[in-house]
Amino acid sequence: MNQIIYAGKHLLTFSVVRHSHANWELVCCTSGSGRFEFDTMALPYQAGDIVVIPPFLPHVNLSDEGFTNIHLNMKDLAVSFKQPTLLHSDGNRFLLNAFAGAFYHFSSSDGRQTGVLNAYGHLIASYLMELQDTRNYTKVVEEISNKIINTYPDCDFELDAYLRELPFSYDYVRKLFKKEIGVTPHRYLNDLRLHVAAQYLTHNNQSSPNITEIAHMCGFREPLYFSRMFKKKYGVSPSAYAAASGAESAPKDSDSMKILL
Repeated sequence: MNQIIYAGKHLLTFSVVRHSHANWELVCCTSGSGRFEFDTMALPYQAGDIVVIPPFLPHVNLSDEGFTNIHLNMKDLAVSFKQPTLLHSDGNRFLLNAFAGAFYHFSSSDGRQTGVLNAYGHLIASYLMELQDTRNYTKVVEEISNKIINTYPDCDFELDAYLRELPFSYDYVRKLFKKEIGVTPHRYLNDLRLHVAAQYLTHNNQSSPNITEIAHMCGFREPLYFSRMFKKKYGVSPSAYAAASGAESAPKDSDSMKILL
């Protein structure tokens, strides 16, 4: 299942003639733009997009400006797509990196790539399903979320200053973020920091960082403030949470972190 049977690249290309495959075709556009044309539909795409094409479906790939891509053929792909589908990749380029890694290991001649390719196949299939299930957030909301996810460990990260640098009204982006994500950007940042801290505490052992170190690792400059916020969210102090981490009575994180891919 999720077996990568071919991986290739198009350098600057303007058209690919009508063809089909006996297996799934996945195309990740790495630059430029174009459109896939099928008998009953067309899918315009741009850099960063992924097109998922079911088996035995004839199509052409056309572009006015040219495109580059990485394309995979996969056998027994465990996805629920019934027709050609366009997916927008995550802002962190994780899926693009997975395509690049799959291409590299498929092209490797050392004869040891099978296990790694299998892992990439399962990883890519999982990413595709998560992208399919993710809501279509507006670009600015996705940008803010990605910025928070990438920067939350930095104690010096000033979210307010970042939001005011965006080419939109501060109140507008704050309200839009809350409308789409369900919480304000500040609550999202704080919840993410506390969520990660709880994961550190859950895996507490003798070699684990202490509570002060965990606070700093999760973006809290003041350990006392961290402890106060942690208790407000989880109902117990960080040390009590760590002590209970191996017991059934350990507090659970009831909030679902809506982190974007």
